[in-house]
Amino acid sequence: MKAGKALLATLLAGAISILIAIFGQPWLGETKPPSVQLPDFRQATRERLTELPGFSLRTLAGEDVNSANWAGKVLVLHFWASWCQPCQRDLRLLQATQGVSDQLQVIGIAIDTANEVTAYLAQNPVTYPILLGGAEAVEVSRRLGNRLQALPFTVIFDHRGRRVHDHCGELTQGVLSGWLPPLLTQAAQARTQ
Repeated sequence: MKAGKALLATLLAGAISILIAIFGQPWLGETKPPSVQLPDFRQATRERLTELPGFSLRTLAGEDVNSANWAGKVLVLHFWASWCQPCQRDLRLLQATQGVSDQLQVIGIAIDTANEVTAYLAQNPVTYPILLGGAEAVEVSRRLGNRLQALPFTVIFDHRGRRVHDHCGELTQGVLSGWLPPLLTQAAQARTQ
């Protein structure tokens, strides 16, 4: 009977800890500002972003890439890590999706070390850009709707830079097939006008 009570107490303590971690932050508030300065972000506001933010991240080759480079395209931002198996499956799906339209740009943002990402991509190459993200990229994903800071996390922007979809967890072809075609049609129509 003692083992059963100990197991129940452990499970209850774990559940309470998880609930405090998830719901406690808004009640307790943040006591100190983030230590990383985010480019082009208004530090005073913590509200959810509705448009593509201005930010710059590095490629594996060390080049800085600015988010303004993707203006006018439907953009899929995919936050991932090399150790994350659902992320790995997403990379294969997004690789196939990248070639669907010249109005579409997939960008991978790796929340990982350069060495791990390089090693993973050597075995599993993709043709779309992969950027390295640290604390600033985690903050961007949080501001875009990734409240739990889970991976994978995907955000889709229309050709005007408005956030139209976000998805926490593994993507499916059905999800992308439902979201992307209308956005690509709008982007193509805007391009011809």
